[in-house]
Amino acid sequence: MDFDTTRGLCKLFNSRSLTFHTYALLMNPLASAIEELFPAKVARSNWCFITLRIALVASSVCIALSIPFFGLVMALMGSVLCILVSLILPSLCFLMISGSKATTTQIGLSICIMVLGIVCMVVGTYSSLADIANEL
Repeated sequence: MDFDTTRGLCKLFNSRSLTFHTYALLMNPLASAIEELFPAKVARSNWCFITLRIALVASSVCIALSIPFFGLVMALMGSVLCILVSLILPSLCFLMISGSKATTTQIGLSICIMVLGIVCMVVGTYSSLADIANEL
């Protein structure tokens, strides 16, 4: 497998797969905080739940379309933050919390996940920065 193919796969993994999983996780606390500002009867209704989330997604789309290089910046943020939050930190926290109670297999898998995350983060960050530099 050549470098361009590996770089493309890491870029796809970083910017697409994790974005679908983390978007809802990022928007839900924001929507919940906004719902708390409404009266209790309004906040508990289904139409408020649906309307608020549609408005948040629509505002995200408007912001994404209005900012140049938004996709490249999001790919950079995904390369660093999504990998860090979804792969490296959970494995590291597991190792720190379980300590000596973890089996050899658990320790090995956690280390493999962290190494894979670091490799994807480095390759994805390099690729995103190279794409941003090419666009400038």
